[in-house]
Amino acid sequence: MSAATRVRWAVVGVTSVALVATGCGSSGGGGAGGSTNASATFSYQSSEPQNPLQPSNANETGGGRILQNLFKGLVDYDPSNGQLRNQVAKSIDTSDSQTFNVTLNSGWTFHDGTPVTAQSFVDAWNFGANVKNNQINSSWFSDIDGYADVHPNQGTPVGATMKGLTVQDDTHFTIKLAGKVSYFPYKLGYIAFSPLPQGFFKDPDGYGQKPVGNGPYQFVSWDHNSQVVTKTFANYQGVDKPKNGGIVFKMYTTAEAAYADLQSNNLDVMDQVPPSALATYKSDLGDRAIDSPQGAIQNIGFTLYQPEWSNPNTAKVRQGLSMAIDRDTITKTVLQGSRSPASAWTAEGVAGYKAGTCGQYCTFNPTMAKQLIQQGGGVPGNSLKITYNADGGHKEWVDAVCNNIRQNTGVDCVGDPKTDFKTARAAITGHTINGAFRTGWVQDYPLNANFLADVYRTGAASNDFGYSSPQFDQLATQADQAASIADTEAGYQKAEAVLAQDFPAIPLWYYRTNSGYSTKVQNVAFDSFGNPNWTQVGVKS
Repeated sequence: MSAATRVRWAVVGVTSVALVATGCGSSGGGGAGGSTNASATFSYQSSEPQNPLQPSNANETGGGRILQNLFKGLVDYDPSNGQLRNQVAKSIDTSDSQTFNVTLNSGWTFHDGTPVTAQSFVDAWNFGANVKNNQINSSWFSDIDGYADVHPNQGTPVGATMKGLTVQDDTHFTIKLAGKVSYFPYKLGYIAFSPLPQGFFKDPDGYGQKPVGNGPYQFVSWDHNSQVVTKTFANYQGVDKPKNGGIVFKMYTTAEAAYADLQSNNLDVMDQVPPSALATYKSDLGDRAIDSPQGAIQNIGFTLYQPEWSNPNTAKVRQGLSMAIDRDTITKTVLQGSRSPASAWTAEGVAGYKAGTCGQYCTFNPTMAKQLIQQGGGVPGNSLKITYNADGGHKEWVDAVCNNIRQNTGVDCVGDPKTDFKTARAAITGHTINGAFRTGWVQDYPLNANFLADVYRTGAASNDFGYSSPQFDQLATQADQAASIADTEAGYQKAEAVLAQDFPAIPLWYYRTNSGYSTKVQNVAFDSFGNPNWTQVGVKS
């Protein structure tokens, strides 16, 4: 995605709303260069999903990228230009940004042959929202009228369904929100808003191990910690019909092992090359190397739910630690210029991005770093552990960050590697770590609200910090209720400024997609979400 990307609503007729993102595009080599086998599968570097494969129970890439291929919601984003496009939805109409009338396309079925209906969506969303079902993405439904009834802050639900969802017939339903949300259709492309077949509700756990979706690919098998195998769904009704026979998601414990497999043609498409290969991968792979923009950011989060980090004075400590990090040098040397230093909590290229929100606290200043840490009462125990997943190629930069902190502040800092992404995420979401942790965010929709409300709002699905700020929450709510997308962007910029005061996380740098593919595939291109255009990958004959 271009760094100049802007996102705007365009009104069609008097009530329909469409999202248009200009300046977007995927990059990298991979133009068609020969005949392909439409029934052949290709493999992709993945990680073991944290949770069962249920759409409302995945907010990490290991599970999310698999689910986005097994399921398809009302809308998604065209990987070629970033436009919000209809899939199961024929239209989503609103006149007030609070009530949305949905009309479905006919002919869609789940992989088990049962029809996709309005009830399929409503039942799935009610299941995802209900606190009893313990779904990690439940807060994504919090805009809908009646969410508090099924997901109260305390106590038990007073009902099983949200009153804001009403089914008219098989192809029509209404979504009524608790208040106006100008950008609500943005959210509907997220995997949590997928439909579910009726059989799911009889055995959610079983379906989580053998999911039945309605997407371009159909589940075949899951060999835990090894691979998930899918095949093309012959009756897929979407606009992005696969040009291959399926995807094999291969689990790797290290990025180096994945890169070695890529070079030997035992892996077809990578997620990200490891830092150790950043200096050489373009010469290694030639025109099969990919270097494209991505709407993503790398952060270090803190366990604010722990007493030693909950004191407001520790914000100064976190600000000081941030100023001890020489982002410019690390991104140029350890990361070989593949990242750019962050100065905000929203990624570059996302609508509403405002450079410099972090202010002086994202600039390298060892003298002020020491002063702030001292003013804040010091790092608890004068020691900091940064938890990260060892399979993601993070060791080099975590070590570099810790070296900066030790050398510039005198605080002992060490990396705390967990075996794989699933293990690290379980420790982070289970609140079993102490101190700090690596956390990244890739856009779910290209608006600053996604990087802010869905991460830092009190109780948000991805608020792994335990951060809670009434001021931030109030500004976020005001931004949600703004009259236009432009006003929403501006409102969230005000909310983001609160993060500079509280500093629940340290922004480090903005991502790019640095990837590559084997000699066995072609037409490989990545979008601004960091995903390959899955259905268009060609497997050479």
